[in-house]
Amino acid sequence: MFVTSSPIVQTFVRLLLLGFFSSLLAACQESLPPIPKWQSPEQRQHPDLGRIVDLKNQQDLQPQQLITKLQSARWVLVGERHDNPDHHSLEIWLLKALAQQRPQNSLLLEMLTPDQQTPIREVQLGLAKGRTFEDLPKALNWQQGWDWAQYGPLMQYALQQAYAILPANLTKQEIRQIYQNPPQLQGKYANTPAVQEALIQHIRDSHCQLLPESQLPAMRAVQQQRDRRMAERLVSAPQPALLIAGAYHIRRDLGVPLHLADLGHTKDVQVLMLAEAGTQVTAEQADWVWFTPAQPEQDHCAALRTLNKTD
Repeated sequence: MFVTSSPIVQTFVRLLLLGFFSSLLAACQESLPPIPKWQSPEQRQHPDLGRIVDLKNQQDLQPQQLITKLQSARWVLVGERHDNPDHHSLEIWLLKALAQQRPQNSLLLEMLTPDQQTPIREVQLGLAKGRTFEDLPKALNWQQGWDWAQYGPLMQYALQQAYAILPANLTKQEIRQIYQNPPQLQGKYANTPAVQEALIQHIRDSHCQLLPESQLPAMRAVQQQRDRRMAERLVSAPQPALLIAGAYHIRRDLGVPLHLADLGHTKDVQVLMLAEAGTQVTAEQADWVWFTPAQPEQDHCAALRTLNKTD
């Protein structure tokens, strides 16, 4: 008779199970696309480089564990630094990895506006039929403010997929109208004094304390209406949906998640921050952070001060 209570047998069984689960985890890891090689030059020796952190408990995750946690979310919000190529490479990786675990029904981008929806769909249908486009940015009516060298690979990959690619931003005309006549923002979560003042301070800092105070409320209104538009587009998009936007837009304490809550959606939202090593990211801001190398620091304020002197 096989006696399972024997210490020797129990140890043997534990070793078998450990080997089984280790093999299973290894198989899952092997099924993922390879992690892209780092491109940014700074912080290559930082201890946080490459870490994926669960901000609720400060535990490190493996890429497969992150995908497992994201795959059940209705909405995945990914925050980036716009000029960091590693962030764009990881965004492509996320789309590929999630697609292995679930259907991806829509991708929303801050870089796209509603007047680009028709050309995006026409290009996507054309590519599906084998058509080639010699000047893809022109075909997409791509806006020059977004560096095609940074976003081209992401767009080229996404356009070849079956899911919807949707604009998540305001048009230039809408931005002008909001700036000239800021509407009253509806809802309680994004309207708290703490949120309002934090956004004002962010605008001050990001513009090097050079803006007249009288302009700040209008600029805050533009920021919040952009966040509200992203939230509205997420709610109406085929789900599961993934949004890619600047890091400030997707912050839980200031951005799109507050607007989703104001629209009645407080669950099924996961926020992943792509951040440069050495950046402080808290559990109030995001659910997960993935640390990458950094781009060289630039003194944008010096350029703005010079511009102000010449005006």
